[in-house]
Amino acid sequence: MSDATQWTVLNEAHEILRAAVRGVPADAWTKPTPCADWNVTQVLQHAAGDQLGYASFITGGPGPEDNPFAPSGTLADSPEAVVESAIQASAAAWSTVAEDAAEVPVPIPPNTMSAEIGVGACALDAAVHGWDIAVATGQPSPLTPELARALMPAAQATITEPIRQYGMYAAPQEAQAGDDDVAALLRFTGRNPGWTAS
Repeated sequence: MSDATQWTVLNEAHEILRAAVRGVPADAWTKPTPCADWNVTQVLQHAAGDQLGYASFITGGPGPEDNPFAPSGTLADSPEAVVESAIQASAAAWSTVAEDAAEVPVPIPPNTMSAEIGVGACALDAAVHGWDIAVATGQPSPLTPELARALMPAAQATITEPIRQYGMYAAPQEAQAGDDDVAALLRFTGRNPGWTAS
């Protein structure tokens, strides 16, 4: 893929988000999502804005035009174009970051992280919002246990109470018997792994 980076976890997460957006039926963009206050279009706007935010912090270039935390629900371009532009910008930015970089600028507190944790946080955002879009529109869960395990260290390092208070992630849900790695990751981000739109 043309936007592949040296970061496998980011490549996989970007593909989840891209595929989820491609799989949305034409009449499903206003459906509710696991992000209780947002519909599918708004989750896409938020997810794209977050990817642009990471790119902006790394490169110093422009960030999202709209506030990712107050998505309007109206897209300036096609959904595929919106997500592709954001993914391309994010991938290009992370491609400039050395794998052993100790301090990478990021848009979430404390605003600098090691490359490994920072790229994991960026990938977590794309993958989890890809899951939100997928399950809201009747697609199967795109998360794999392998990716969930790879994302959990970044989730544990970055999803702190200040982040939850800003509304980036809801309060964690209690683990349930039989949870696998995907369910554990989703519960940590405040999501119900069995969520459905009905």
